[in-house]
Amino acid sequence: MENVQKIAAKAIKELPSSGSANAPNPHRRRRIDLRSMLLNKEMQAAILSGLLMIGGWAFGHVSAGISVLLYIMSYAAGGWLKAKEGVETLIKERELDVNLLMVAAAMGAASIGYWNEGAMLIFIFALSGALESYTMERSRKDISSLMALKPEMALRIEDGRMALVSIDELKVSDLILVKPGELIPADGIIQKGSSAVNQASITGESVPVDKAEGDEVFAGTLNGEGVLYIEVTQTSDATVFAKIIRLVEEAENEVPQSERFMQRFEGIYARIVVAATLVIIFGAPFVLGWSFGMSFYKAMVFLVVASPCALVASIMPALLSAISNRARRGILFKGGAHMENMALTSVVAFDKTGTLTAGEPQVTDLIAAEGYDRLDLLAAIASVEQLSEHPLAKAIVRQAEIEGVETLPAESVTSVTGWGMEGIVAGKTWRIGKTDVLDRLDDRAEAERWKRRRSILGGEGKTVSVVMDGERVAGLVALQDVVRPQAIAAVRKLQAIGVKVAMLTGDRGETAQVIGRQIGVDLIYSDLLPEEKVKYVKQLREEHGHVVMVGDGVNDAPALATATVGMGMGMSGSGTALEVADVVLMNDNIEEIAGTIKLARRARRIVKQNMVFAISVIVLLMAGNFVTGIALPLGVVGHEGSTILVILNALRLLR
Repeated sequence: MENVQKIAAKAIKELPSSGSANAPNPHRRRRIDLRSMLLNKEMQAAILSGLLMIGGWAFGHVSAGISVLLYIMSYAAGGWLKAKEGVETLIKERELDVNLLMVAAAMGAASIGYWNEGAMLIFIFALSGALESYTMERSRKDISSLMALKPEMALRIEDGRMALVSIDELKVSDLILVKPGELIPADGIIQKGSSAVNQASITGESVPVDKAEGDEVFAGTLNGEGVLYIEVTQTSDATVFAKIIRLVEEAENEVPQSERFMQRFEGIYARIVVAATLVIIFGAPFVLGWSFGMSFYKAMVFLVVASPCALVASIMPALLSAISNRARRGILFKGGAHMENMALTSVVAFDKTGTLTAGEPQVTDLIAAEGYDRLDLLAAIASVEQLSEHPLAKAIVRQAEIEGVETLPAESVTSVTGWGMEGIVAGKTWRIGKTDVLDRLDDRAEAERWKRRRSILGGEGKTVSVVMDGERVAGLVALQDVVRPQAIAAVRKLQAIGVKVAMLTGDRGETAQVIGRQIGVDLIYSDLLPEEKVKYVKQLREEHGHVVMVGDGVNDAPALATATVGMGMGMSGSGTALEVADVVLMNDNIEEIAGTIKLARRARRIVKQNMVFAISVIVLLMAGNFVTGIALPLGVVGHEGSTILVILNALRLLR
């Protein structure tokens, strides 16, 4: 390693960077978004339309010809894209939409000499459309900006030399060097060096995390001030970062039920508005005795105020803003439908292992028999277990490391099928395994004493093994999958917003009850196979309504698919769980679930506010047009102004 460091120090300034030192900073996103909004083509067209409209008005008293020319240019700048969209919808889908209604109203206003009013309509309509597009673009960028963080090259150290290679060439166990300020190109373990790593692109954490030897780092995260030597643990297509990108690229952008209804409604409503406009133009002169000019004018006002622009813009900007908000906190929604469904959550069901608990057993108790030292006992069993791959064996070895106990060479280590392990350490035969051997002890009083202790530990939901020194009981070791630090807080936050919490697990009932009581869940279902988890998710939906299922394993995939919203654990979750999930917690922080439900509910309230406001404005302006008469400019400002207001109301969810 020292030789490699010398080579690296010599070449570090000569080789090109493997990642950009100017990698995107998530905390500068708002400033960049403002700039991107001004560079948006629709926004530029709207601004140009507005400037030409002002020019046409200014030249109105100087030159009528120049004024009309500027108005025509204003119409073209602001209305071309909308007219194109409307015509394409009419040709391909044989549907009228709001775009054609607005362009028709503007052309109608111009035809009776209201050039400025028509231009104002086009400008405000283009501006509201640009704001809506910005909302959608912002949401896409907050998710797909991850693509820009994907490193392409890496500095690989091989045979004492460094070479710049594509990340696709990296293999597991390769050693790579990451310079200060570079993007980490692959998932791996730090072998040398320390640094603060900005993990916002993966976990949503706003503060860089200190990393040192032995710590795990992820592709797409930003190295701070230190030089890191990293051993690759995942190929480029299997990294956490690659999982995120696949989710973004492959996930279906499901349309919410309310938006699907609005799309159907828009087509029907647009036809009704056009038919009513024609009736007013040609029927009012005969029925109400209006002049053709008056009928045409009122028809144009009706066409403007009756168009459902604000109504159409009431839903998706709000949902997309909420999705964008969550994306910045490491929570990835696969579509607006899931945000809408999340707002209706009445129960959150958690898988236990790896979701509410750490997913790794830990030694909680080591009881030594009289005459045995606890640390000596730990050293003996860790020495026997150090070659085993069993999770319980790994937990015992890990406990020895934590307590600083040195393991010794073990001889004749064998696995006793269906029971445990045995081996010779320092000339003594040690065995560790199931406690059924207590039933075969000759000393019945001693056996009962150990059974009582076993019963107490088992009652606490712990897995108990017996340690044997030859044929003599040397002690008991208890292990348990411990509760994750965030679990209790996550459950309390959910209950505080009126959501019931259920736990579904394949563990035995005794263990499930202990863990469930520790965490404080409302409902506990244990001893479940994958198909039984599906059964109980269906039962929860029938009894309580909308259910969010949170899981991480392959066995959770059927339940995730059955729930109203399936939520997968992004860091520790299996590929299958991530594919099936509707929402992915990229940082595995289950405390964010309650906040996400609250945000979804707020988005739903804003959608309702927008729809009520939009309908009220339409009804008020329509009534005013026929009862007292409304000037076309007032109709334009009232209608299109309401559209801008509902979009701005939705944009509040970005905060």
